[in-house]
Amino acid sequence: MSPDAQTPPSDRFEMPLEITPADIDELGHVNNVVYLRWVQDAATAHWSAAATREQQEAVAWVALRHEIDYKQPTRLGDAIIASTWVGSAESVRFERFVDILRATDRRVLAHARTVWCPISRTTGKVTRVSEDVRRAFSRDRSTRAS
Repeated sequence: MSPDAQTPPSDRFEMPLEITPADIDELGHVNNVVYLRWVQDAATAHWSAAATREQQEAVAWVALRHEIDYKQPTRLGDAIIASTWVGSAESVRFERFVDILRATDRRVLAHARTVWCPISRTTGKVTRVSEDVRRAFSRDRSTRAS
């Protein structure tokens, strides 16, 4: 991981999230599994918004690892945002971060680090992404365009 990878860049991707009654657990806050769904939803939305149609047709992503740190409880009625960015991009591993933020004060409610692997939609096997994808998404200074 690059030293500043966990620091959100100014060009991060953000999207609002909706909390439903089904998301609430017996303790009255959002269940852990829901955060994981939000992490995946944010990653998918970012890829769909930023990648070209050709890139999306060529590459799918599978998760290799998820780590979530829960900072504050999220409750029904909270307005929240998922904020995501890509950290380092190795040959077949992309590090992604997602912050779940309370919209009113942008307080971090949860922070996730995930590792994703690109898969060829044609072969179903691990693939290396093109240099343009690495430059567009990675925070790694050696691959990202200035």
